[in-house]
Order: sequence, then structure tokens, then C-alpha cells
Amino acid sequence: MGQTNVNIRMDEATKIAFDKFCQEIGLSVSAAFNIFAKTVVREQRIPFELTTEVPNEVTRRAIENARNGIGLSKGFHSVSELMEDLYADD
Repeated sequence: MGQTNVNIRMDEATKIAFDKFCQEIGLSVSAAFNIFAKTVVREQRIPFELTTEVPNEVTRRAIENARNGIGLSKGFHSVSELMEDLYADD
């Protein structure tokens, strides 16, 4: 199948940040957009939620903390293990 060019306009700061991200995960910008386009075609939808709802500062901080593993409880392998920890004297 032949190749074609697609031009995309975006602000410079977004381009720089996107290019940096792609480099960090070992993809070219072109490969990242190809993955996006192929996913859209295969699934017949945008592969993420589009919304006008913007999280407030508290929610954004909570999301960032969760992504960084801050403030999370430890994991448990069973309910009895959870209950034992819950009722343990600290």
C-alpha cells in the first residue's frame, strides 16, 4: 500500500511535548499518529473519551497522586487479610 503525507497544525509547545513523549516511549511522531488512525478505523470511534468536563484542582491533584502511587493503601490478597489489617492496632 502506498504512503501519503498528512499535515497537522498544532501549537509549538504541544508539538515539542508530544515529540518528547514519543521519544521517551520509542515511537516517532508519525508512528504515534498512525497507531491513532488505525485504532480509529478499526474501532470506528475515537479511542478515548471526549468531554468538556475539566477536573478541578483537587481532582487533578488526586489523579496525579494516584498515577504516582501517592496516598494509596497497600494491596491485599484476600478479604481476611484486609480485615486483619483494618482491625490491627497501630
